[in-house]
Amino acid sequence: MNQETPGTYGTQRKAAARNRVAIIDAAHELFAENPLVTLSEVAKRAGVGPGTLYRHFPTREDLILAAYQHDIERMTTDADDVLERHTSAKAAFVEWFETLSSYIRLKHGLGDALHSEAAQEMVRAAWGPATEAVAKLVDACVAEGTMAPGHDPADIIMLMSFLWRVPNTEAGVAQGRRLIAIVFAGLENAPL
Repeated sequence: MNQETPGTYGTQRKAAARNRVAIIDAAHELFAENPLVTLSEVAKRAGVGPGTLYRHFPTREDLILAAYQHDIERMTTDADDVLERHTSAKAAFVEWFETLSSYIRLKHGLGDALHSEAAQEMVRAAWGPATEAVAKLVDACVAEGTMAPGHDPADIIMLMSFLWRVPNTEAGVAQGRRLIAIVFAGLENAPL
């Protein structure tokens, strides 16, 4: 017979949830530094044993996808926070897309795991929330007068996809900002 107290199970679930978050946070940081980082390094950074990591994420792909999903969820809910931090909607728009592009560039370094059917399903599921986040940024830019009304947020995401192709260097960041300025010059006009 199990002698656990009723609160023990809840405590274990909370600890498991904390461990999962710690592992995903460690993976995010380490994958940013080196997409080929070992899972034992992730476990060490998270402060958990390898068994705990593998209980949550049986394969490397599982961990990569969980980190990717966490980043996408964070980005899609972050539009309001970014708008609150800036006095300019245009500056918020630029920051949000620069952050998104750095996530995407990192993910390109993670190889085949992000080309799996599970990853593609995650990307498809994130499209709606991402479009809603961009719509908030677009609406703020329209209200500010830095963007003409009528632009489709989904079109803007496609247009801004050039950002994922610039190198992750100082020169790449500078190039990205120049290209964003060109995009904004076009977005000041009504869509065709």
